[in-house]
Amino acid sequence: MIPVIRKEIPLKAHAHQANDILTAIRIAKEFDVLLTLEHVTEGHLIADLLAEEKYPLAVGPTMMHASKPEVKNKSWETAGILSAKGCTVSIVTDHPFSMISYLPVYAGWCVKAGMDPFEALKAITIHPAAHILCADRIGSIEKGKDADLVIYDGDLFSSLSSVSDVFIDGIRIQR
Repeated sequence: MIPVIRKEIPLKAHAHQANDILTAIRIAKEFDVLLTLEHVTEGHLIADLLAEEKYPLAVGPTMMHASKPEVKNKSWETAGILSAKGCTVSIVTDHPFSMISYLPVYAGWCVKAGMDPFEALKAITIHPAAHILCADRIGSIEKGKDADLVIYDGDLFSSLSSVSDVFIDGIRIQR
């Protein structure tokens, strides 16, 4: 708890419903701590407010049935609505609940539901890196950063595309 109070790391608030999201924001302000919001299932219902607040938002997992009342309003549109309002959105699978290998599929479904494709790409690269305070090392292709690259023969978000090249630490390992 001390690193959170010292603002060395953010408070990670897991909140699905709009009222819980608003409560987390109120608590973060009351105790003057950094905050990231995880799940944000009903974020689309309070998108304007979330855009004003500027907290990092991790949306997901969405590929599941409404297993509890808190997720009854889940929608593939949530990430796109929040992104269009100017929010910093990360798309998450909540691994191991839903496999991390499904991340491009999640992003593709968000694009299908209206999210800008470039924003969806950022939502699975640079935005999550910023969300966990590591954007200085990962999340984008820049000199001096750690980068593993996967190149597809088509649209990253299409199930018809295949991996054509993989680079780890600058070395091609698959072709």
